[in-house]
Amino acid sequence: MDISFWGAARDVTGSRHLLGLGAESILFDCGLVQGKRAEADRANRELPFKASAVKAVLLSHAHMDHGGNLPSLVARGFRGKIHCTRATADLLAVMLRDSAHIQARDAEWLNRRRRRGEAPVEPLYDLADVERTLGLIEPHPYRKSFSVRPGVTATFRDAGHILGSAFVETVIERGGGQRLRLTFSGDLGRRFLPILKDPEQPEAADVLILESTYGDRFHADIRGAEEQLGAIVGRTAARGGKVIIPAFSVGRSQELIYELHRLITAGEIPDLPVYIDSPLTAKASQVFAAHEECFDAETWAILSAGGDPFGFERMRYVESVEESKRLNSHRGPCVIISASGMCEAGRVLHHLANSVEDPRNTVLIVGFQAGNTLGRRLEEGAKRVRILGEEYKVAAEVVALHAYSAHADRLDLLRFYENMRERPGRIFLVHGEERQSEALAAALREKGAAAVEVPALGDRFRLE
Repeated sequence: MDISFWGAARDVTGSRHLLGLGAESILFDCGLVQGKRAEADRANRELPFKASAVKAVLLSHAHMDHGGNLPSLVARGFRGKIHCTRATADLLAVMLRDSAHIQARDAEWLNRRRRRGEAPVEPLYDLADVERTLGLIEPHPYRKSFSVRPGVTATFRDAGHILGSAFVETVIERGGGQRLRLTFSGDLGRRFLPILKDPEQPEAADVLILESTYGDRFHADIRGAEEQLGAIVGRTAARGGKVIIPAFSVGRSQELIYELHRLITAGEIPDLPVYIDSPLTAKASQVFAAHEECFDAETWAILSAGGDPFGFERMRYVESVEESKRLNSHRGPCVIISASGMCEAGRVLHHLANSVEDPRNTVLIVGFQAGNTLGRRLEEGAKRVRILGEEYKVAAEVVALHAYSAHADRLDLLRFYENMRERPGRIFLVHGEERQSEALAAALREKGAAAVEVPALGDRFRLE
């Protein structure tokens, strides 16, 4: 038995971890690599293991860096089951179909720019691949053990990261009464986030695969984030500007809708229009509304009183491209929430291109920005950026509000380890840039964890 790491190893995208069981294997996640276009495309088209030998996928959640490359796996010969929670199954259907449209559109754009003699660019996958993938999904409730393969069982527990997110507790029978307990954290959330329940506590494990996105830092208290958001919107409105918020369609956008509604209702920010310019966000919000079992007590109270956590009078979803373009000529203050969250694709690019040179405006960064993305360059204070092939001077105010991060910080990650009923003998740190992972490794060793590894891409370890 062994574990090998084929994505999100000293990096934060492309989550893909392979549990080898002799001639068979089980894959934890199958995500898209994000970053520089050419490098990401090459990595996403490579499959360093035999797809037909993978007999099952255990999917932690629906974000594309965790499940976005499942259709490629299916196209290469995977025919097993994709296990996930019920909410993840519904979100994944929406997100993979959207991803297929993006793949087709990107290929079309690249082919228009193709030089004579160059081979045509094919989409990474298409809608037919997506539909085949969705046919392999087997959803499960939280906290109910299920069989993955003969001798392998798994249980999903609420990770509190996005709707349907889970950490996976796996038990592998080894014969002679021996077994190995392996827990994969997926992406862990935080306590006190709006809408969702707090993360559950893990049981015992022999081996822990733990994310480390923010392994080197502590977040500001989420309970103070609403006040900061109000201050940012208020000062931008006072100078007549727009607040452009690049946000992930799943999770972050719904949290922002929820918080802006509360701020406007309380009179803490002007009663200004809020536009959600992302068809995917609109569809994802419908999935949220269908999964009340994931909500916290505060959100349940809103529903019980007849309220809508994902909509209010001054908010509107922008569906058509024409309506989206009209927002660029909008007069007066407003808030525009648009995807993608790392500013690498989607309608947010047009809003940035039309807003970033105006000092009245604000670009509000509310999520993790991977290296080599436009979002990271803005967050790090770039004075000039390229957007849609053109160069722009950054005159708008750029603010990063990390309190809204849906990722556990160092304290949360250490708490996850310390609260385990039986602590693991081996820990593998993934889903973090090397600096973050190494910082968390040092902190875990201080807590008494002896065998902590930060695997590189392609590293393989025997599990005794």
